[in-house]
Parts: sequence; structure tokens; C-alpha cells
Amino acid sequence: MLTSFHKMHGLGNDFVILDERTAHLALTPVRIAALAHRKRGIGCDQLVTLRPACAEGADVFVRFFNPDGSEAGACGNASRCVADLVFRQTGNRAPVLQTRAGVLPASIAPDGLVTVDMGQPRLSWQDVPLAQAHDTLSLPLPGAPAAASMGNPHATFFVSDFSGVEQGYALEHNPIFPERANIGFAKIEGPNRMRLKVHERGAGVTEACGSGACAAVVNAVRRGLVERVCEVELDGGQLRIEWSAQTNHVLMTGPATLSFEGTVALADYPA
Repeated sequence: MLTSFHKMHGLGNDFVILDERTAHLALTPVRIAALAHRKRGIGCDQLVTLRPACAEGADVFVRFFNPDGSEAGACGNASRCVADLVFRQTGNRAPVLQTRAGVLPASIAPDGLVTVDMGQPRLSWQDVPLAQAHDTLSLPLPGAPAAASMGNPHATFFVSDFSGVEQGYALEHNPIFPERANIGFAKIEGPNRMRLKVHERGAGVTEACGSGACAAVVNAVRRGLVERVCEVELDGGQLRIEWSAQTNHVLMTGPATLSFEGTVALADYPA
């Protein structure tokens, strides 16, 4: 039996999207990791599943899985892709996504750019989470990163160059992060602009990380380094991030691209 999938990307951060709205699929962590494998599977930075929404007003319930099979609470680039996919399927330019991190309203502009309301950043040490109480504006690590949760844990290092990116794996697994963390390296280029590289939890360095861009701007605003509207340049392209002073919500705007559609025999992959 063949199962349909969509392959999409947001600025090169790529996803395999499987639809479980009409039938449950036999997806285990082992099978998800096999499907995400670049050589032996379809290949992706994250695998995404769609299920019927149970939150009032939501169009679809979305789950995100890292390429090692572990689950992530949120993914900004994938959220834009799902919003775009729902629009392609229904014509609805204002889809609402239900995720484990909360309900995320989205909108698709006439030029195709997708905006997702990523909700309020979580800034307490318990919400990141950290292993014990620390000031999330300056963690006791070399480089004194700031930490925030956008539904998944992030630590942002503010740097003058990107020579430290290779430390991402070790930092992801530092005991201070009991659920591991996404590690961002941000170079401030002006009051409304930064350059960013992100080592994603369970995936390594990706071409773009939407929630990482949101966290980096939030942390930079908290440090007084940028203003609340900031263009974030990633390896794969540019995102516009706004941390609203009125609502405390973070709005992320960028492209979503359908690469191709296909079918896969899930039973051919280990369970």
C-alpha cells in the first residue's frame, strides 16, 4: 500500500508532510528516522504529520518530528509550509494550526509569503526548560547565551563570527538543557538586521530555523541589541520577525515552497 506525501521547504529547511486526517499511519520513531534519512529514505530536516484538529477554530493538528525520530513541540518553517498546504487544498488564506505548543493563526499574502503567529515567548527557566534556576538572559555557559522557548527550547549566542557553530552538538546536549536545545549563533548587523545560523536539536545545522529566528530576535530585543521588527538572514534566505509590544506575540513572515509530491510504501521501512 502506498501513502502520499508532500515534500516542502521553507528557505531550504525541508520537510516530509504525511496526512493522517483520514487514516492513522504506522509511524514509530524508528520509521520516522528511516524516512528522514538522506540516503535511504525520502530525506528531510523534519517529518510532519497532519491530524484532525480538536481545538476550537483550528483547521488541522500538526506534529513535528526530528530526523532522529524524537518529537519537537514547534517548528516555524514547517508551520508556514503546512499553512501554505492548507491554503492550496482549501483556498483558505487564514488557516489556524493546532500544535503541541499552542494554536498558531496564519495568513497567506497575495505574493505568497506566509505569516504565522508563533505566540508568546516563554522566558522563565522552568519554561525553556533549564535543569535548574538560572537567569535566562545570561546562562552560565561560555559566551553567556540567552535562552527562550518558542514551544521548543532555544539558546542564542551573540557572536562576531560563526567559528563556534561546530560546537552546536555539544551545546545541544549540555546538562543545563534537560530536553536538549536548539543552539543559535547570531551576528547583529544593525538595529533591524541580524545574521543567524542554527544547530537544530536532533538535526544539526540547517539552512533555516523559523523558531530559532523568533527566539534570536526575542533574545536580542531583551539584550537591547535590535528593535522589535528585525530581518533575519539565514543560509537559506530571509525571514521577517516582529515581537509585538502590544500582544507580546511573535510574528514570523517568509516563503513556503512545494518541492514535489510522491508516494511511499511505509511498510518497506523498519518499524
